[in-house]
Amino acid sequence: MAEHESHAPQEATAQVVAAGARHGFEGHGFEGSVEQRHRKILVFAHVGRKEARDAARQACTQLYEAGLAPVMTRSDLETLSENWDEPIPVQVVHESVALIDIELGVVLGGDGSILRAAEMVRRTSVPLIGVNLGHVGFLAESEESDLTETVRCIVNNEYTVEERMAIDVEVWNDGKRVHSDWALNEASVEKGNREKMIEVIIEVDCRPLSSFGCDGVVMGTPTGSTAYAFSGGGPVVWPEVEAILMVPLSAHALFARPLVAAPTSTLAVEMMPGNGASGVLWCDGRRTVELDPGSRIEVRRSEKSVLLARIHPAPFSERLVRKFELPIRGWRGPQDTEKH
Repeated sequence: MAEHESHAPQEATAQVVAAGARHGFEGHGFEGSVEQRHRKILVFAHVGRKEARDAARQACTQLYEAGLAPVMTRSDLETLSENWDEPIPVQVVHESVALIDIELGVVLGGDGSILRAAEMVRRTSVPLIGVNLGHVGFLAESEESDLTETVRCIVNNEYTVEERMAIDVEVWNDGKRVHSDWALNEASVEKGNREKMIEVIIEVDCRPLSSFGCDGVVMGTPTGSTAYAFSGGGPVVWPEVEAILMVPLSAHALFARPLVAAPTSTLAVEMMPGNGASGVLWCDGRRTVELDPGSRIEVRRSEKSVLLARIHPAPFSERLVRKFELPIRGWRGPQDTEKH
């Protein structure tokens, strides 16, 4: 039992239940403490932002009133408790709840928050569902205004789970592997000094393709095709497609086009030591390691996918139009050519 729960008086629990009733969950009452609830939902939030704290309180309250057990990390719960006078009946992951016992993770924030949550559940089978509180929020399934409906779908098990391909990343130096990582979106090899380009050789399946000077090279997944690779001029790839992308950034070469390789391929970038330029490896824009001249970076498909929960059956093309606000006025749709 988490410390925040052990001191909560009985009347405080009644206050939380009443708060849940305000959101339309009064018909889902549940007898028993939060520890006795079998369905445990992990709530991630960008608690440094007020809107995320408010959303986390709402989600935890609604989940609790519906008979589910809300769970948070210790740091998120402490921040939330500092900014809320009412006690929160929440368990703590890794303390009172094991990560493998979590049914689903609800992420309140933008794509960065989803990537942070993916790091935590990486080695488990816990799916994530995102509620966008940021800007584009391409990985998110719903918007802040839909939070109550999202919780309702979770309570009623009205969601599906899809696998998203991830990549494993290795850094080699002098024939030795010096660093290992992974990414859901992309691994980007970038110049370490803004005044000096890096000279690289790109390779697919142990065969060199070309060499050039550039600002960097992005190697990513279909999920990441709408992230950094998209900004670099890469193609948008439907998430059902299995492939690995390679997108050069500001390359000084005639042949420096985005590449789409097989999911079984191994992609590599070798940093040529000639000009002495160092580099930086970024994984999902969150984890970084410095690269010495002569470093070799290899990327291949990971055996472990990331699971994302869906409550909307809309096709990917509809998500593209909605998230990027693409102009489709005048579209007429398929025409019936049959004569009657």
